[in-house]
Amino acid sequence: MRKGIRLAITILLALLYITSNHGARADELEEGFFKANQAYKVGDFQEAIKGYLRLIRSGHGGGQIYYNLGNAYFRAGQLGRAILEYERAQLLMPRDPDLNFNLSHARDQIRDAIEESHGFIETSFFWLKSFNLNELFWSFALLNLLLWTILIIRLFHKSEWLYYMLLLILSSWFVAGLSFGLKYYWISSDDRAVILQKEVNILAGPEEDDTVLFKLHEGTVLYKERSEDGWSLVRLPDKKRGWVKSGAIGLISGVRPLTSTSPHSSRGQPLSVQ
Repeated sequence: MRKGIRLAITILLALLYITSNHGARADELEEGFFKANQAYKVGDFQEAIKGYLRLIRSGHGGGQIYYNLGNAYFRAGQLGRAILEYERAQLLMPRDPDLNFNLSHARDQIRDAIEESHGFIETSFFWLKSFNLNELFWSFALLNLLLWTILIIRLFHKSEWLYYMLLLILSSWFVAGLSFGLKYYWISSDDRAVILQKEVNILAGPEEDDTVLFKLHEGTVLYKERSEDGWSLVRLPDKKRGWVKSGAIGLISGVRPLTSTSPHSSRGQPLSVQ
């Protein structure tokens, strides 16, 4: 009896500790986001950048934070990093009108006129870009629940309308499952990267004294094929290839904190077109 009481008290104390710890972390997140937003509002963009980066490195890299970080980078004159963060935010908030406007406006500032290519998945399953991975997962989970519910009901009640509903849900379940799988594969295999420096030389090999094949400028989106001793082999949509210092590019999906958790605070505004 006493052991049972002790176990219950231990579990209760553990739950109270976890709840209070979670609340403290949430307050800390809100405070950090608020301070970064305040720095942005008063024009201290470097301090705002530091604040957003601290949140991301602590595992709170939601779409809202990537979006505000992109705004701060843009205002600080770092076009490449702004586009990188906008692209990351778009993976989490694909239908956000302010984000899409700002990303389009930032892309207009890129010096290199290179058309972005679209792979088979993007072209054939065009709706995938309109939904993030979490939305597709929960849609599939809900349809899976509905499918099993209808199947169980049909064990006891067979009717024509249930049969047609089963066909409809089964078709939707298949499309949702396929969409989730393809979206997961697309993100996990996404090798897109963004040029971060004002201008970089694309070389014939991974050595400083190799031949310069061509130059690229900040904000240009390309594809990373592989890395070697601090160098990256990159490819343009028109199939041109060359080597660049790995620190000169940033992977869009190649970061750990691409999560969808964001604090419920104010956000940056659409950038005015100058």
